[in-house]
Amino acid sequence: MDQRWQREFLILGDANGYWELGEKLAAGDEYRIYEPPRYALRMPGFPTLLAISINVFGNSKSAARIFMAVLCSLAPILCYFLGSKLRDERTGLIAALLTAISPVFIAFSPVLLCESVFSVALLGTLLPGCCLLCDLQSLPLKRGIVLSLITGVTSAIAIYLKPSWILAVPAFGALLVGLDWHHKRSGSSCFPSRGLLFAALVVLGMLLPLLPWGFRNARVTGHFKLTTLWMGASLYDGLNPDATGESDMTFFERDNLPASLSEYEVDQHYKRAAFEFARENPGRVVQLGWEKFKRYWNPWPNASQFDNWPARIVTSIIYVPCLVLAVIGLWRERRSLPLLVIGAGPILYFCALHCLFVASLRYRLPGEYPLMIPSAVGLCSLLWPNGKSTEGAAS
Repeated sequence: MDQRWQREFLILGDANGYWELGEKLAAGDEYRIYEPPRYALRMPGFPTLLAISINVFGNSKSAARIFMAVLCSLAPILCYFLGSKLRDERTGLIAALLTAISPVFIAFSPVLLCESVFSVALLGTLLPGCCLLCDLQSLPLKRGIVLSLITGVTSAIAIYLKPSWILAVPAFGALLVGLDWHHKRSGSSCFPSRGLLFAALVVLGMLLPLLPWGFRNARVTGHFKLTTLWMGASLYDGLNPDATGESDMTFFERDNLPASLSEYEVDQHYKRAAFEFARENPGRVVQLGWEKFKRYWNPWPNASQFDNWPARIVTSIIYVPCLVLAVIGLWRERRSLPLLVIGAGPILYFCALHCLFVASLRYRLPGEYPLMIPSAVGLCSLLWPNGKSTEGAAS
């Protein structure tokens, strides 16, 4: 039998670490992993979901996979609401259908990795953010305040699952400020500095739920950190003399720095080493960025265990047409800022991020979910070319 079907985890590495942390949380043990212990290696969001499954259904990975698949079934519903808000109900229904039938989304839903569940949380934070962006000037002030706080809190939930989303939140706040300033210049603003107020509340709504984790990290590691102490090693994974664009953490075991340095010191060491490599080898950084770019947008998985024609066909059969339709939809609605930001923003954000770190289909996955909305717009424009366009709406 093929060895990949005999594994406890189809994709090794992170999954068994998440499961071990989930077991610790379920048993009430200290949140730490490996020896010497690492206290801030992973955000606690996904292990908490695994702990819930373990407490309710027992120590069953099959039950946990079903639990994750059920959570991921919320994604088409959220895509429906996003598509309906950004364009119309027909677009929402088609976006929901494309999300529901994607073989990659279906295959990843029960995998014990954080990407699919994070995708649902991402859609959950894009929905109130979309309302803010579309109706910035017409929203009643009280409703705008509530939506801003909800956007921030749901962003924090997403960050507890995948910390790399943290940079997108202040960027979205800056967008609200810039859009409000644009409306002021055009003379259509009724409430002075409402964009700044909403942006501040979005960031505040994100920060407050993350503070307990930051204070906990300060207590156990001696350093306040809102996310993890793993960014340095992850960055060095993508920027080192042996880097290829694919993840290869063998250097971590080879160097064995945790034996002599604290978790914080290890993180800082690899961060400095990555920046030093980038400073001394700018040409190589550009070359690596191009390799990561190709890996990120590759229609099929880059990993060798999935390098076969059935896997290539299954992963490409929806992705390639949807990507083409998304380009058509984004071009047709190119003056619709909310569609550009909500539909294409996440996948481009993660692309930029993983051109620095390492890249694969797995890291692109969360951005593909909101991309289903411009894909639906593109499909509608082909099937109903004389249909009503929202070009320029909420721009």
